[in-house]
Amino acid sequence: MAVSNAFVIGTKLETLLRDQHNPSSSPAPLGQIAIRSLPMNNTTRRGMIQRARCEISPSKAASISALEQLKTSAIDRYTKERSSIVMIGLSIHTAPVELREKLAIPEAEWPRAIAELCGLNHIEEAAVLSTCNRMEIYVLALSQQRGVKEVTEWMSKTSGIPVSEICQHRFLLYNKEVTQHLFEVSAGLDSLVLGEGQILAQVKQVVKLGQGVNGFGRNISGLFKHAITAGKRARTETNIAAGAVSVSSAAVELALMKLPESFPHASSSARMLVIGAGKMGKLVIKHLVAKGCTKVVVVNRSEEKVAAIREEMPLGVEIIYKPLDEMLACAAEADVVFTSTASEAPLFLKEHVEILPPVEEARLFVDISVPRNVGSCVAELDGARVYNVDDLKEVVAANKEDRVRKAMEAQGIITEESKQFEAWRDSLETVPTIKKLREYCERVRAGLVDKFMSKNGNDMDKKTKKAVEDLTRSMVNKILHGPMQHLRCDGSDSRTLRETLENMQALNRMYGLDVEILEEKIRAKTEQK
Repeated sequence: MAVSNAFVIGTKLETLLRDQHNPSSSPAPLGQIAIRSLPMNNTTRRGMIQRARCEISPSKAASISALEQLKTSAIDRYTKERSSIVMIGLSIHTAPVELREKLAIPEAEWPRAIAELCGLNHIEEAAVLSTCNRMEIYVLALSQQRGVKEVTEWMSKTSGIPVSEICQHRFLLYNKEVTQHLFEVSAGLDSLVLGEGQILAQVKQVVKLGQGVNGFGRNISGLFKHAITAGKRARTETNIAAGAVSVSSAAVELALMKLPESFPHASSSARMLVIGAGKMGKLVIKHLVAKGCTKVVVVNRSEEKVAAIREEMPLGVEIIYKPLDEMLACAAEADVVFTSTASEAPLFLKEHVEILPPVEEARLFVDISVPRNVGSCVAELDGARVYNVDDLKEVVAANKEDRVRKAMEAQGIITEESKQFEAWRDSLETVPTIKKLREYCERVRAGLVDKFMSKNGNDMDKKTKKAVEDLTRSMVNKILHGPMQHLRCDGSDSRTLRETLENMQALNRMYGLDVEILEEKIRAKTEQK
């Protein structure tokens, strides 16, 4: 928007405020407010904006809302070309879990949060991405600075955490930075484990829960939908999620790989035993279930931890608890034995394993404990194969290096998708101009037809009057056809998009449409409040 329009905007906003606080007075129709013309050199522009900032007295300012103060005292804040996409976030990289868990918003509450955020003065659209590792709020803001301030205060109010503490741990991103970040998140490039797949499902859930929610608007929903596309492409084209990158996941993958070919569906047909229900044991069970295992026997000192793990499992998965004194009996019935206890002495020695009944080819022992739970002497037996942490670390290290290489490939995809999104968003800029240009032409047409009918309508029948209406509408449509064609663009061609935006800016200047577009935005926020 041209700076010379700042005074026009200020005058219209002051008129809106006057009408709002003096309901007895008759408001001037939109677009028909008298504007006195002044020579617009730089000194005049600065002077008018400064006067607009200072015109409200303290006593009057106290009696009106924060939004109204803003509209009258900061006219030039809205003279930028468009609203900004802003992200206010705290993640595992910037904030401790104690802070993140207080800020966390359950999925069921996301629509309510969107509604509350869009009720803030400077927020037009919103979305919430709240997971165990991150709490990020995405908004379309009329003002970057004010938008960040309002959202941060809202986060403080809903969580009980002081604003100063949130500011200490938050990170802020704007426009293209937001696009790059969310696309990287969706591709798993911002996760603790490169390429992990759960985050893409969580981004999809934002779109699913946002459908039909007022405030999950075209810009923010478009951002998340493009992020899903970017995440899918990055995973499919680079295969970044392939290969275990943790000891527990590597243990499961190695075991399934080493099982005899006679197991048609290794994860579901092989008998799995996990000894130890601590953190590592729990992760092994989760990875087994993720690979399709539906039954796991767990040996542990007490049943409490096993019961807690059972509660986290999906329907159809059987977790069977056995006490420690039944360990050898359970091992006799297992094809694969995972050990992950804190025992300082080996749980399995040669004399324990050699008396176990034989299984096809060999029984697998995957020991992820330090100190080891399976004695090295067990590997001497023909009926046993033993793998320990050192065997797994090599697999994990190789897979991590591979994922880093694939992450670099994924960055190229993300850059490409980011450019496409930004071009698509640029193409949306013309939509308000198209709407306002049509409204302007319709006002002119309707006004002229009314004037004509007041003089000549008495001598016309209904059919003739309808013909005049149809003819003038047809004329307007024919005249607008050319400009409308040059205002429409899908953003796929950068040259066409640049020309389209230049056409839009020219029409906005010629017809003063930018003032009306801005005025409608602010009026919408006023009505929302």
